Amino acid sequence: MSVISAVMGISAKLGQGCEAMFADLGHFNVPAIQISFTFITFPATLAAYSGQAAYLQKYPHAVSNIFYESIPGPLYWPTFVIAVVASIIASQAIVSGAFSIVSQALTMGCFPRVKVVHTSTKHEGQVYIPEINYMFMVACILVTILFRTAEKLSNAYGFAIVCDMTITTFLVSIVMLVVWKKNIWLVVLLFTIPFGSIELVYLSSQLVKFKDGGFLPLVSAIVFTIIMGIWFYVQKERYMFELKHKVSSEYLIKLVNDLKLNRMPGIGVLYSELVQGIPPIFPHFIGNIPSIHSVVVFVSIKAIPISRVTLEEKFLFQYVEPRECKIFRCIVRLGYNDVIGNYVEFESQMVQYLKEFIVQESNYMPDQHEKEKVSAQSDASLDSIQSLGAVEGIENEIKSIDKALEKGVVYMLGETEVVADPKSTTFNKIIVDTYNFLKRNFQQTDELMALPSKRLLKVGMTYQI
Repeated sequence: MSVISAVMGISAKLGQGCEAMFADLGHFNVPAIQISFTFITFPATLAAYSGQAAYLQKYPHAVSNIFYESIPGPLYWPTFVIAVVASIIASQAIVSGAFSIVSQALTMGCFPRVKVVHTSTKHEGQVYIPEINYMFMVACILVTILFRTAEKLSNAYGFAIVCDMTITTFLVSIVMLVVWKKNIWLVVLLFTIPFGSIELVYLSSQLVKFKDGGFLPLVSAIVFTIIMGIWFYVQKERYMFELKHKVSSEYLIKLVNDLKLNRMPGIGVLYSELVQGIPPIFPHFIGNIPSIHSVVVFVSIKAIPISRVTLEEKFLFQYVEPRECKIFRCIVRLGYNDVIGNYVEFESQMVQYLKEFIVQESNYMPDQHEKEKVSAQSDASLDSIQSLGAVEGIENEIKSIDKALEKGVVYMLGETEVVADPKSTTFNKIIVDTYNFLKRNFQQTDELMALPSKRLLKVGMTYQI
């Protein structure tokens, strides 16, 4: 029986001693981890726990403190120091892994906004999140105060590891079926049943420790899953609301041509998550402030997984029809080390590439009305007229952009409030209220983008979902 327990202990400890390596996938490349695991970590861990198993066969009473009991006397203190250092390194790897997971959840819209600091220009996964770090600090203090003994902490850790191994096995099975397109019977018979049955045995043995600390990782996982699920659901519904209520081109023409609407000089920059269509916050702005800048730019900021985006590829412009309205759409692509901090520089770059876009569009897309007007003339005359008209149109449009820039740039931000539909269920109302609580207590949009407060205009709007 002691041999079986020792072998099971070896398998469990192998998982516990090595799982932290995979949290470093964002810090090292895959081949480096594969080589270090195969030729260093795995042999060393196997030798260490095989030795402990052999020691347990001879001294079964030492099972409660097998690691230190099996160390020869002269090597006790050097091993103790190395063990402490190794524990610190492993815990840091787990913390770094949590930062990476939260960063990926933010990218997928599954976590409230937090500040992500990228600590490397070469590796995207090397991130630091101050809010999560402080949460860990508070959680560690509370757990230490409540548990008080290392035994309960060990139970919580063991339960978490076994659950992680079990979940990973079944998720890898799904990857084999859905992504790798493997035969279902081969996956089930050769992978899922052999490994899954062993891990379910481990999991059942850990259930006896559930009330003595094992509940902690399960409760924590449930809480974070609920938070991520609520945030993702409401963000998705919010985005669908914007898509459903986006403004049509016909309405925009009517809106801009309204005699009561004042076109004041300057450039208005309206931030929106939509990259197609006009967000519903735009007519809401005009409804509250019956005026619009002579040049309007809808800006959508999109993060891409590279360190820095070259200036030539940062700004992507598009006309919002009709062109006479002088309304543009701009997608600003940012790498994880790009920061919009100096807005004087940002405005200069944006206007520069806006003018370049106008020139390019005029060259490649001649005005269709002008083509029809002179269609009866000779080809030479047509080219000459088009060139003159295009040059004159470009000059006038660029002058209007420069004149608007001289009057200044105003940043417009919609303060959207999400409320539950009065006819919706109580459960839906609780979800929306929880989302609003999270939104109020995490980083706000203007703080995240460091918008200049003196030139920032906010207008509130209610989204009902």
